[in-house]
Amino acid sequence: MSPAVRIMRKLAQNNRLANHRLHAACARLAPGEFEATRTSFFPTIKATLSHILTVDWFYVDALEGGTLGPKAWDPEEPFDELAPLTAAQVAVDERLLAFAGTLTEARLIAETRVHRTGRIQVERTDDLLLHLFMHQTHHRGQVHAMLSGSSVPPPQLDEFITASDFRDRIDDMAALGWSEADLSR
Repeated sequence: MSPAVRIMRKLAQNNRLANHRLHAACARLAPGEFEATRTSFFPTIKATLSHILTVDWFYVDALEGGTLGPKAWDPEEPFDELAPLTAAQVAVDERLLAFAGTLTEARLIAETRVHRTGRIQVERTDDLLLHLFMHQTHHRGQVHAMLSGSSVPPPQLDEFITASDFRDRIDDMAALGWSEADLSR
C-alpha cells in the first residue's frame, strides 16, 4: 500500500475513533446540556454535531459517486436526540472507512464530482478527503470546547494514530471491535 493510501485510511480510522469518543462523552451530558446555547460557531452541541453529520453525508456521498448534494443538510438538524444522531454518525463513519479501504493511488488522484447548488465541483479525491478530515477535526474541536462548559469533561481526541498511543485507545478499540492489527492496515 502506498504511503498516501495508508495515511487516508489512518485518518478515516482516527475519525471513527474520535467520533466514538466524542459521542460517548456527549451521552453523559445532563438533561438540557445537549441543546443548551453556548459560545461557538454553531450555538449548541446538538447543532455542531448535526453539522458534522450532514457535511459527512454530503462529502461521503460524493466520494461514493452519489448526487445527494445540498439535500444532505435538509434539515440542518435531522435529529432532536443524541442517540439517533450518534447512530447516523456511526453509519456514515463506517461508509467512510469502507471507502478508504478501497482506495488506491490511482483513485486518490482521480476526480470526484461534488454536486453543489447549480454546479458540479470537481476535485481530486485526496484533496477532498483532506478537506473532509480537516472539517471534522475543526468542528469536533468546537464540541470539545463546548463540553468544557458542561458537566462532562471533554475527552482526549488525538491519541489514536501512533503505535505508542495503544494504551490510550484500548477501551475505544474494544467498543468498536477493532484490534491493533486493524490499525496497521
